[in-house]
Amino acid sequence: MKRHTDKTPKPASTGPSQRQLRAGELIRHALVDILRHEDLQDPALINVSVTVTEVRLTPDLRHAVCFVEPLGAGIAPKIDREASSPSRIAVELGSPEVVVAGLNRVAKFLRGRLGKTIDMKFTPDLKFIHDESFNSAAYMNRLFDNPVVQQDLRRLSDVVEDEDD
Repeated sequence: MKRHTDKTPKPASTGPSQRQLRAGELIRHALVDILRHEDLQDPALINVSVTVTEVRLTPDLRHAVCFVEPLGAGIAPKIDREASSPSRIAVELGSPEVVVAGLNRVAKFLRGRLGKTIDMKFTPDLKFIHDESFNSAAYMNRLFDNPVVQQDLRRLSDVVEDEDD
């Protein structure tokens, strides 16, 4: 007997499911505890505090992308091009890129610790990415502090006040 097949196209995915969001938060909280209590042996992670801002999971919950922001002393976000070879990038020790690379090197260790603390059928593979939202927010704050933008905002508020009267 044949199964009925629906020929109507499925709607495009609108975002993560509740299950993905719930599991992502569970993993984020567990990672925060692990990073707080464990002494990671990677040289890039010594004396560096890391904030896990978000964890996004694939629909099958097997892979997790962890967005992190390194904090604390020694963090230098500046990346310079080497003078000898412009195509090479010199990354300063303690920069977010170095910290994220260190986290990706210890990802298997973190996954092992994570498997002991969370109650899920599978412990997801971890991939760490620098969270750029902090840089974007700082850029927007600098834009709003610009005198030209301030002038436009004052004009806009005058127009809105006139409409309210």
